[in-house]
Amino acid sequence: MEFRHLGRSGLVISEIAYGNWITHGNQVEAEAAQACVHAALDAGITTFDTADVYAGTKAETVLGDALKGQRRESLEIFTKVFWPTGPGRNDRGLSRKHILESINGSLRRLQTDYVDLYQAHRYDYSTPIEETMQAFADVVRSGKALYIGVSEWKASEIRAAADLAKQLGVSLISSQPQYSMLWRVIEAEVVPTCEELGLGQIVWSPIAQGVLTGKYLPGQAPPEGSRATDAVGGNFVRDLLDDEVLTRVQQLKPLAQEAGLTLAQLAVAWVLQNRNVSAAIIGASRPEQVQENVKASGVKLDEGLLKRIDEILDPVVRRDPKLTVSPAKRP
Repeated sequence: MEFRHLGRSGLVISEIAYGNWITHGNQVEAEAAQACVHAALDAGITTFDTADVYAGTKAETVLGDALKGQRRESLEIFTKVFWPTGPGRNDRGLSRKHILESINGSLRRLQTDYVDLYQAHRYDYSTPIEETMQAFADVVRSGKALYIGVSEWKASEIRAAADLAKQLGVSLISSQPQYSMLWRVIEAEVVPTCEELGLGQIVWSPIAQGVLTGKYLPGQAPPEGSRATDAVGGNFVRDLLDDEVLTRVQQLKPLAQEAGLTLAQLAVAWVLQNRNVSAAIIGASRPEQVQENVKASGVKLDEGLLKRIDEILDPVVRRDPKLTVSPAKRP
């Protein structure tokens, strides 16, 4: 496992992070989830990403149980706040009330005194950004989080938050966007802004919800047990199950073989070529998936291979910065 600084901060994280978004508490039973976390630890992963909303708060509990007994100082634990975690009007969004209550719930479920990174899971248009950033600053000053970050924010929103964070004397160090060979919407605006401001990307879905593993074939039904057949995961992968997309992904197989990689390893290695990416988040329902994907760490892809990937995928790549969106109203 190789390690990178998160943005221009002093925090060093594993360049492959383990995330438990859809799997823990949903697709995977607790025992299997713990096996995946332990496989990640055995592979040298020290960075673990979750959120209060995942599996209706159960994912944080599963992760806390799985990490029990590990040396806390050797781990980097990230979580997020924004989406609803209860029925109340204030059980959502980025108000001061919800942020200060949510961090306490996350720490209790994760069984830790602090998280290394506390992230705004989306932008909240119903709350003044000044209120949000002041609350995050207070979370940091209370010792409940060491750093703050954002997820799926537009470049202009990141810039405004960074300005306020600087005024408040706290460290906004990261952005967590979707990013893959098929989804490159951050490249035009978010990445240049973050490079300027010193934020690093912690990217999710580097294998495009499993599409870049090559297991989904054009003209065929999704394999049984795959994310596309899951009640929750299927909603996120459905738009990518286009025959032209799947055909072009199959054309990547010879390139992966040439590099001595599986398609999944090629996909993870590809996002890590971007110098603004501090870590790629992988998920797993089986320990073997962790063991496979971590082999992308340290891989260097030559310019010729990258160019050939672009030639194959260019017609189906999403690039429009406007695809980075947050709800117009609180959910």
